[in-house]
Amino acid sequence: MSEFLKAPALKEINANKRKLNWGEVPAIYHMVSTSVGELDGILTHGFDSSYKHLLNRDTWNMALLGGYTDEHGKPAVKIKPQISLKHVFNEMGYELHCFPMIQGERLNTTLIKNPWCPFTAWIPETMRRLFRINSLAAFIIYSLDNGDEADLDLIKYAYLRVENLIDILRGSFDIIEIDGFSIAEFYRDIERQKAGETVNEIRDIN
Repeated sequence: MSEFLKAPALKEINANKRKLNWGEVPAIYHMVSTSVGELDGILTHGFDSSYKHLLNRDTWNMALLGGYTDEHGKPAVKIKPQISLKHVFNEMGYELHCFPMIQGERLNTTLIKNPWCPFTAWIPETMRRLFRINSLAAFIIYSLDNGDEADLDLIKYAYLRVENLIDILRGSFDIIEIDGFSIAEFYRDIERQKAGETVNEIRDIN
């Protein structure tokens, strides 16, 4: 998957897409591009998000993590909170889900002031999904059928942006496991499935 390791900047990809399509951009491309653009500023947007909330140390269980105040007056911990991540593709698109790890077990239930939970409160309905790229699964299928170079570059850029955000989490958390297909792996899996369909179609004709 070495071809997924680099991509042009999002602004360049969008400009190329407009050039390739004489200024007309398909709705599904616009939807994915807008979602990916939001990921670019997920830590600097004025509004709150589950991703930003996760990194807010004021929500961490400092008693469990050996919390203290550093020389700059900011909260710090001796033990990184343990979490598990999951790549999820569904009818809405692509999502990155997070789960707290408690004594080696991934939990998907509401936890309030649990002494073993790395967070003071964990509410899956509002905290589990860290972010979403709308319609990405459908866009990947579309791009393999009818896509151009800008479509592939946008998928590559989405993959790199998600991996970057996971790396940021690694700086603060002990990520025990990451389940599910990454965006690059999902793309390759759909590509293999489509190649298999083509082979089967040829066999049927013969």
